[in-house]
Amino acid sequence: MLRALRREETDCTPVWFMRQAGRSLPKYRETRAERAMFDLLRDPAAAADVTSLPLEYFAVDAAVLFNDLSTPFLAAGLDVEMRPGVGPVVRDGIETGSDVERLRPFDARLALDYNLEQIRLLVDRLDVPVLGFIGAPFTLCSYLVRVPRSRELAELKAFIWSEPASWRRLAEYWVEHLTEFAIAQHEAGAAAVQVFDSWAGALGPDDYRTHVLPYNRAIFERLEAAGVPSIHFSIGNPALLPLIAEAGGDAVSVDWRLPIDEAWTLVGRDRAIQGNLDPAALLAGESVALAKTRDVLDRIGGRSGHIFNLGHGLLPATDPAVLRAVVDFIHEYTSR
Repeated sequence: MLRALRREETDCTPVWFMRQAGRSLPKYRETRAERAMFDLLRDPAAAADVTSLPLEYFAVDAAVLFNDLSTPFLAAGLDVEMRPGVGPVVRDGIETGSDVERLRPFDARLALDYNLEQIRLLVDRLDVPVLGFIGAPFTLCSYLVRVPRSRELAELKAFIWSEPASWRRLAEYWVEHLTEFAIAQHEAGAAAVQVFDSWAGALGPDDYRTHVLPYNRAIFERLEAAGVPSIHFSIGNPALLPLIAEAGGDAVSVDWRLPIDEAWTLVGRDRAIQGNLDPAALLAGESVALAKTRDVLDRIGGRSGHIFNLGHGLLPATDPAVLRAVVDFIHEYTSR
């Protein structure tokens, strides 16, 4: 996994899946039936069990931390609830520029130590890398500003355009605190950190360049200076790929809206690449999933710097047996 991030030669193509720690796994559903998510996250040993769970089902090459992008909201003094089928809902979100001042400064090493302790436990337990993650400011604020949010993120965009100075203060607040949280995860043992800007594809290139790129670049520059390997994830708008690459990251994670070889050309071959398989392909049965997996691998052609993943997170109805077949196929097909 780490050699692939550095675009070095590997024995085979590494593979992991976003949202592999839960959602589609029967044992995870049993666990969540008994405990609310934030309660589970505050129990490092129990959360570590969830992170480790996928390795009982398939031989992925990394364990992604069981956590949520919105967990830093708790540290910032916000009242957030995880609603089934909806996601994080902030009860006292940002409505106007003056609300930005309500956000409480915090030290991630103290306020989010339960996440860091989970990483420490996992590093001692697992023989695969542990991946940490954070949200990027734009995506995190899509759950925070003028909620509930619409599919088009019209509320957040209107806030950014009508109150640019307030957006700058808000984004800078999250750059500072999210970056420190990412570095703290690496210090605790996370081998790499993925920065999720899942919803930046709602913007056009000009708005991305003006309102998102400077803040994401600040995060990745600080991660690089701290020696933290990083992955930059975004979906939804292939026109943004050159700008996403410009913002930074050792690897860029792409969705399925462009073939992966075309996406890598836009990103630039000086970066590793991750992703590309449509999560829905896994719902179509093993033969379809394997055929589409093979197409991704054939387009890469064995070049160094490829991490196999989906273009977004696992869907809850995914059959773990299909995932296991995909993982085994990737390792066998790309064995070098």
